[in-house]
Amino acid sequence: MMQTLTNALAKLGALVRIMLINLGAATRTFVTLLAGSGALLRRPRLVTDQIHFIGNYSLVIIAVSGLFVGFVLGLQGYYTLNKYGSEQALGLLVALSLTRELGPVVTALLFAGRAGTSLTAEIGLMKAGEQLAAMEMMAVDPLHRILAPRFWAGVIAMPVLAAIFSAVGIFGGYIVGVGLIGVDEGAFWSQMQGGVDVWSDVANGVLKSCVFGVAVTFIALYQGYCAAPTPEGVARATTRTVVIGSLVVLWCDFLLTALMFS
Repeated sequence: MMQTLTNALAKLGALVRIMLINLGAATRTFVTLLAGSGALLRRPRLVTDQIHFIGNYSLVIIAVSGLFVGFVLGLQGYYTLNKYGSEQALGLLVALSLTRELGPVVTALLFAGRAGTSLTAEIGLMKAGEQLAAMEMMAVDPLHRILAPRFWAGVIAMPVLAAIFSAVGIFGGYIVGVGLIGVDEGAFWSQMQGGVDVWSDVANGVLKSCVFGVAVTFIALYQGYCAAPTPEGVARATTRTVVIGSLVVLWCDFLLTALMFS
């Protein structure tokens, strides 16, 4: 019995030790990444090219997903509000749901699944092909030349994609609520205009999406940078990007919601 307890404690201690080592390495990488980002001001084209790669290629799935989420919000919101005779507030319900929660959160989850895995696979394959090692041999820091432009591109692209998601979702709710169900168009827009505050609702949603952009993009880059230089290692790193990124997004969403709207 005592031997079993000792083995369990040893395994737990080893697990905690590995987690602390990984957390310390990630923190050191993040600080180094931020410290070397100033050089990008002299070469902004590196960031703009990555914004096109990350943001533009994710635009279709973000817009289509936002449209269908708006459809669902329009239907479910109407059925719920109709029980209380408040179906005229459908526009307000759709707008607040998207700008506060669904827009930033769903965009971040889709971003982790599409752009995050792409970044992890790209960096992982560069490491497996010894391209990062070759850059280090030429005195070029891969963190500053490869990871930093992609990091800031993800941070910039995330709020834009979340805003597009929310805008398309509101349009989808308008199509279902006004076009199909028959909610008054004037009430739909006026309730939305009167109930949505720019700073407490829209700005907080933008802040959330910025935090999610930092978290998801760094996790994707770090997993690719630390991946084992084998096909199996890159595949595992890609899987970890989706799992860890999604969990971190949901955890950060809870914390930010508790701080912003308490």
